[in-house]
Amino acid sequence: MNKTKLLIYSAIFASLTSVCSWINIPLFFTPVPINLATFSCMLAGLLLGVKYGTFSQLIYVLLGTIGLPVFAGFTGGLGIVAGPTGGFIIGYIACALVCGFAQKKTDYIKILFMAIGMICCYLLGLLWFMHVTGSGLVAGLLSCVVPFLFGDIVKIVLALFVSKKLEKLI
Repeated sequence: MNKTKLLIYSAIFASLTSVCSWINIPLFFTPVPINLATFSCMLAGLLLGVKYGTFSQLIYVLLGTIGLPVFAGFTGGLGIVAGPTGGFIIGYIACALVCGFAQKKTDYIKILFMAIGMICCYLLGLLWFMHVTGSGLVAGLLSCVVPFLFGDIVKIVLALFVSKKLEKLI
């Protein structure tokens, strides 16, 4: 695929992550909403590879940081990135990067790298959440990780399925 197409796909995946962030379910016990952004991050990595998958999520984060309403709840700005959910937003970049290493690999490798990518996102998000809120490890895990595990497993399976279908088109 030529560089122009890869840049266009990067922009498309930045946009897809925005839309997937807007579709969210707020939870009453944590500022971290359920959304589909990590699904988009995994797809970006699997389909665009390390460089352009990561670039797509960097575009997304930069657009939100400068104030465009691309984050969950149609929000944007440095305050969101510096807030309790900011580590997860930065984690999208790490997730796409890790998933990018699985591009054109077997399904098992893709699943492994998507799981590792999600762990990176969780780790960055959890550590930042604990820092910003002053929460301990157990409280952070119960607020930011445990409620999302099942849904993220479903997202991994869906990302694998969708990536296999889209690989044929891209």
